[in-house]
This record gives sequence, C-alpha cells and structure tokens, in this order.
Amino acid sequence: MSSFSWKSLQDAAGPVSRETFDRLVAFEQMFQKWNRSINLVAQSTAGDVWQRHILDSAQLGRIEPTAKHWVDIGSGGGFPGLVMAFLLAERDGASIDLVESNRKKASFLQTVIGQFGLPARVVARRIEDSHALVPAPQIVTARALASLSTLLDLSAPWLTSGARGLFHKGRDYRAEVQESVHRWAFDLVEHPSVTDPHGVILELSNLRPV
Repeated sequence: MSSFSWKSLQDAAGPVSRETFDRLVAFEQMFQKWNRSINLVAQSTAGDVWQRHILDSAQLGRIEPTAKHWVDIGSGGGFPGLVMAFLLAERDGASIDLVESNRKKASFLQTVIGQFGLPARVVARRIEDSHALVPAPQIVTARALASLSTLLDLSAPWLTSGARGLFHKGRDYRAEVQESVHRWAFDLVEHPSVTDPHGVILELSNLRPV
C-alpha cells in the first residue's frame, strides 16, 4: 500500500533510521503470521496493520523523543509497546517493559523481542501486580485497554510518583476525561492523532487524588 513507506514512518514518529523501518516491516510480516493463529488484533483491522497499529503506535516517538524508561500496560499484540521498543533501540540506554498477563500474547512479545534483539522485557503479570517490578518509569503507555478512569487507577503508583502517561483515545475521550476528574486531578495535554482524525494521545502528568 502507498502508506507502507519509510516516509510514512518518519511523518508519524519523527526521525527514524532506514534500518528501523526495515525492521518494522519485518515485524509486520511476523505479526501477520501470528495473528492468524492467536488473534492479536481484531480481524477488521488486520488488513492494515501498518497504518492502523504500527504508525498509530509510532507517533508516541514524536511526542516524547527523549525519555528512556518506558512501561506499556496491557501490551497485547505489542501496540504501542513493541513498536516503541523498535524506536527506543535508537536511543542509547533506553528500554521498555511490556506488562501482559495473557500467556499466548506474552509468548508472542517475547519471541519478537528475542528475534529482533529489542531493548524490552516482558512482565507476565497482571498490571496490579507489576508496579514493584517496574520501578520509576518515565512514561506509561496504554492503547485500547480500558477507560481513562481505569487506566489512571491501574497506573497511579507510577503516575503519582512522577511518571507521565501517554494514552491513545478515540472520539469519546472528552467524556472519559470528565469521568476521571471526579477521582483524580492531573495536568493534561491533548495531542491530535496523526493517523486517526477522531483520535488523540492524552498526555497526563502530576496525577493526584481529588
């Protein structure tokens, strides 16, 4: 497809090497093979993994181009966590922890990490049980996991200790924000999605209970 290009990746993520692009192309092919057997993403979106999932995830690299310690919760098929692992390979000393309790999905994540030598680690635990295992991340990410209120509850031990959240959200994000402010106060920046005209990346910081 026309969007399957190095330029499309740079437009989404910012400066990215040709090597990283080639590695993500190889990952997309590997993902498609696994997805046919364990349903890593909805079949309705499986035909356009590059645009709908890889580029959508990669835009976090443009929003946060310097942070080195990341954690992705509910990583599932690796979006955005695995994609960020490919991008973080270009940052000296950077790494990401992928929290995923589903055994089959965790196995997929580990296989990709091993095959490509990514700076990532799978934490095969429930999110609630992972906080002590992932100390002091700078960035917490999640995509298509839960409502914003639930995401804040799950990631509060990190976000109340100085981490920032980067959460993909769709057209109903304003209602989710309003629901969340009954329990949490936070600073919020809305980044329009570069892949979805109705989507945003919510950047949350300075989380504290109301």
